[in-house]
Amino acid sequence: MSSPVLSLGEARLGAVRWRPGLGGARHGEIFASGTEASGAAAALALALDGLCAEGGEPKDVLWVQDRASLRLTGRPYRAGLPKVLQPRLIHVLAETCEDALFALEEGARCQELGCVIGEVAGNPKALDFTASRRLSLAAEKYGVPLYLVRYDAERDLSSARMRWDVRAAISPRPRWNGDAPGLPTWQAELFRARAYPPGTWILQDDGTRLTAAAPDHGDLAAAAGDRSLAAR
Repeated sequence: MSSPVLSLGEARLGAVRWRPGLGGARHGEIFASGTEASGAAAALALALDGLCAEGGEPKDVLWVQDRASLRLTGRPYRAGLPKVLQPRLIHVLAETCEDALFALEEGARCQELGCVIGEVAGNPKALDFTASRRLSLAAEKYGVPLYLVRYDAERDLSSARMRWDVRAAISPRPRWNGDAPGLPTWQAELFRARAYPPGTWILQDDGTRLTAAAPDHGDLAAAAGDRSLAAR
């Protein structure tokens, strides 16, 4: 199934809200804390959702980390990946952010790849708007989706077409075994996008597809009690 193409009018008016299966931009950024594994996991889930929307035969996935991000989150655990990706993962460890950006751009130019995932820590000087623009142009010219995870980073200037802020969320209690691990779940804020209006969702990956639901603000309402939120 091919992803729908938005008209310029739809994009300008924000007529279409993002949802899983709709497809995403060729260049996206995911901001996340370096103290949890939500960033890389959410990037992988979004990447797989985009690949499923486009269809086609499975291809290799290039995963690039700089040394600083490796210290925060460790290497990708091949055995924990979806089985279709386990023999297709190409991992690159770059000593510096500059080297990581070079590998990411070269990966985006390789049409034999299904997608490129990168991890960078903080706001390194090398990752300026010019570098971001180079990634966008390469991903869009060659049609290879690129997802860059930004750990413990400020929201700086970027040409990424979709920018997310994600954090781990509480998983629903498993139906059959209450002691079993829950499904991967994130609270994800799409705070900038060319083709979609901003929004916040609870994303969940059940191993076969990505789903999205409105966030539950019941905890906020309970904390407010009888007082107005303006008083807090």
